[in-house]
Amino acid sequence: MLKKKLVFLSLLVVVAVFMAGCSEFNKPITAESTGIWNEYIVWPLVTLIMKFKSWLGTYGLAIIVVTAIIRTALLPLIVQQTKSSKRMQEIQPQLKALKEKYKSKDAVTQKKYQEEMQQIMINEKINPVAGCLPVLIQMPIFIGFYHAISRMNATPTIELGSFLGVALGSPSILFAVIAGLFQLTVLRTGPAMDNPQMKTMMYIMPFMIMVFGSFLPAALALYWIVGNIISLIQNIFIYKPFDKPKSAEVVKSGGKKK
Repeated sequence: MLKKKLVFLSLLVVVAVFMAGCSEFNKPITAESTGIWNEYIVWPLVTLIMKFKSWLGTYGLAIIVVTAIIRTALLPLIVQQTKSSKRMQEIQPQLKALKEKYKSKDAVTQKKYQEEMQQIMINEKINPVAGCLPVLIQMPIFIGFYHAISRMNATPTIELGSFLGVALGSPSILFAVIAGLFQLTVLRTGPAMDNPQMKTMMYIMPFMIMVFGSFLPAALALYWIVGNIISLIQNIFIYKPFDKPKSAEVVKSGGKKK
């Protein structure tokens, strides 16, 4: 129940943050743009991208570097969120057994269920909130970056140019497909592989990225590509997905010997 409330709260905050800048999504952005969303999130990100463009020569390289910087700065939160998800996945058998034990939906039984579930969390030193707070902190920055690129593209004085021959201000099916494929790879190397409920997301998210990336500026697809490459590297170090088949083979071979 607590987990559902936290998920609902997270979605509520994400929608609220997104709607905060949604009305100005295709409007030019300048230093004179007013509003908390513009002054403290979108314009600072635009300024950072423009600064790196002046150093590196292209907006493509600037977007790559700024995306990497932001992801690196948020790395402790992302690692905390990832580890929390991994720990929650590890205790799923206990939670499933507990749910089976307290099948009845009456108030007394459900109260006992909640108490024992919380006790498991305490014993395993897991804080459900720890997995949600990083998401709540990251979302304004990630959505702000998304808005920054879109509004830069809508600003007449800013020419995004091209990267690897692809015009960053126009849609690119190639970049959209690459972004979607990287998203699929990220999901396949993360906790979704061990969670049947998350496997649906494994196919919906990449498809959505490909669809949106097909009609949004290629600069946004480039942002998704870089972000997903960094997420993939994080998954490889935290989840060690390529070690799992080896472990399974050891278990199987061990069973045969017995």
